[in-house]
Amino acid sequence: MQRRTFLATAAVTGAMAALQPGLALAETPNPMTQKWAGRFGGVPAFDKVKVADFKSALEAAMAKNLAEIDAITAGKAAPTFENTIAALEDAGRMLNDVQTYYYIWGSNMSTPEFQKVEEEMDPKLSAHYDKINQNAALFARIEAVYNAPDKAKLTPEQQRVLWIYYTNFVRSGAKLSPEAKARVGAINTELAGLYTKFSQNQLADENTWIELSEADLAGLPEGLKAAAASNAATRKLPGKHVIVNTRSSVDPFLTGSPVRAAREKVWRAFVNRGDNGGATDNNAIISKILKLRVERAKLLGYKTHAHWRLENAMAKTPENAMALMEAVWKPAIAQVAIDVADMQAIIDKEGGGFKLEPWDYRFYAEKVRKAKYDLDMNEVKPYLQLDKLREGMFWASGQLYGFEFKKLEGIPVFHEDVTVYEVTRGGKHVGLWYFDPYARPGKRSGAWMNAYRTQERFKRETTTIVSNNSNFIKGKPGEPVLISWDDAVTLFHEFGHAIHGLNANATYPSVSGTAVARDYVEFPSQLNEHWLSTPQVLNQFALHYQTGKPIPAELVKKIEAAGKFGQGFGTTEYLASALIDMKLHLAGDVDIDPDKFEREELAKLNMPKEIVMRHRTPQFGHVFSGDGYSAGYYSYLWSDTLTADAAEAFADAPGGFYDKAVAKRLYEDIMSAGNTIDPVEQFRAFRGRDVKIGALMRKRGFPVPPGA
Repeated sequence: MQRRTFLATAAVTGAMAALQPGLALAETPNPMTQKWAGRFGGVPAFDKVKVADFKSALEAAMAKNLAEIDAITAGKAAPTFENTIAALEDAGRMLNDVQTYYYIWGSNMSTPEFQKVEEEMDPKLSAHYDKINQNAALFARIEAVYNAPDKAKLTPEQQRVLWIYYTNFVRSGAKLSPEAKARVGAINTELAGLYTKFSQNQLADENTWIELSEADLAGLPEGLKAAAASNAATRKLPGKHVIVNTRSSVDPFLTGSPVRAAREKVWRAFVNRGDNGGATDNNAIISKILKLRVERAKLLGYKTHAHWRLENAMAKTPENAMALMEAVWKPAIAQVAIDVADMQAIIDKEGGGFKLEPWDYRFYAEKVRKAKYDLDMNEVKPYLQLDKLREGMFWASGQLYGFEFKKLEGIPVFHEDVTVYEVTRGGKHVGLWYFDPYARPGKRSGAWMNAYRTQERFKRETTTIVSNNSNFIKGKPGEPVLISWDDAVTLFHEFGHAIHGLNANATYPSVSGTAVARDYVEFPSQLNEHWLSTPQVLNQFALHYQTGKPIPAELVKKIEAAGKFGQGFGTTEYLASALIDMKLHLAGDVDIDPDKFEREELAKLNMPKEIVMRHRTPQFGHVFSGDGYSAGYYSYLWSDTLTADAAEAFADAPGGFYDKAVAKRLYEDIMSAGNTIDPVEQFRAFRGRDVKIGALMRKRGFPVPPGA
């Protein structure tokens, strides 16, 4: 423990000792550095976390991690897989545990106090990992094992783990000169600070809200009005109605509000997050990030940041990723033009007297949906109860993978909204699933999955702990939470990541579960979306919140008939973001004004003026709050190409989406494999061939290219 914390603890303990003769002075251990205790191989002690303890916990864990690395490099025996690679797999466990707490607080429980810790510790964490990745003695041992003649005697999984370590160290600069290593380290440290600032600016803008007047509320569906009142009450504004500046609050309002001026007001606040000037403006930060990334890429021997990022992805090169995006872009914007014409016709018929604008799109898209398919999604929402859909996810995963879920009590959680479930298969414990469904101040927007602990059996049989996190608006006590169809799809998507982790069957933690290539990780989650719309799920779990009756068959038929509706919009708003991401990172060493670059490049793409990017550059957290999806937002499309092809394997099988033989192949070849096998080989084993683009185009209702 750090000296500063010890002195504070000693002062308190000393005072107690003065009152209680004979009481020995003792250092109070930091709860976050202790091994997880309790059932199921231990669980995180969320109930003992204090923000004031994060710094000392991280520093202690980093020090322990470096000591473990020193022990590996000090070894006298010749480097082997066991004394080098396996030893690395076993190193850093305390740091992993502490970072689990740290990143949960950063995403779910961020406060000004915690953000000060982030500002100090994120650069230190970056420097810590650079110290390891650029450790010459350590890399010499890894390289010796990698080049050893007896490498062929290792198991296929061990060879994969070895290849990953060697490749990642080289890509991090292990072979650079000392001067170049130092510069790469300095860049990484500076980037870490910029990522933190970007994220905090984004969170600050998302913690704002738009207050609605009585005129703004006119015609608003009662459910949305109640959500706006709940948003206000949460922010201690009783009697008011507010739209929080997050997607989960904004999108339903834009879809449901008939008041055009209110839609525009809410839309402008949302699309300008991070782009308003002042303390939370992200444009200057983005410019710095881009310059630093390209400098680092060149030091590492790559033409651009995009070439560095994609080298070990499925796509391999930016050119391959761009080819896929461009193949889909033209049919997507062609479909948008058709849809816009349909919407404008309705506006004109109603005597609107205006041209369709982005803040009108969702509202009038629903009118077109109703006119073309006699489908009003407001009719669907009463059947989409969050709790029932959660049960439906459990049931479908049971049919496919044999999972059973049991709610647990007494497990420490980081917020009262979080529930914990034990997952079993055939009576055997598989893992734990934590569910954090509701929006709150200090929680980042969107939906995501985390792995608190990955499955492994390297040292001992260790089961996984995974979580799903959403931002649904919490209703009044006793009231069901009703969600939109799009939100239900997202719910199943994120649960797909969780069951990818729960199905893991690897020996080594670094290749277990979702630790796969960025443009492959979305494949299992996107595939899981398909089970929402199966009759088996809808008939059992899409139950009306008042009558308890299942969703009518004729309504399901309408949903199926309208299944491809909106693909032009969804594909275009997503692909615009993915293309701008890639173009920013292919631009090279030039000064970039993010707003200007975005505007000019979208014009070159003939971006429909009625749509904006799903994530405008100043709020693009996927890309600028870390390296995560940088030059990699294309991954969702790449993964969906795999998804659509795999879905057709189920659709064509005798048992449809519950076909036991196809589900068995899915589990054995993909869901359990993690990164133990190259993803190209995984898909080839499952499908019996390489992926084809035809299924993706059919799924989206776009023309199928010849030979696809």
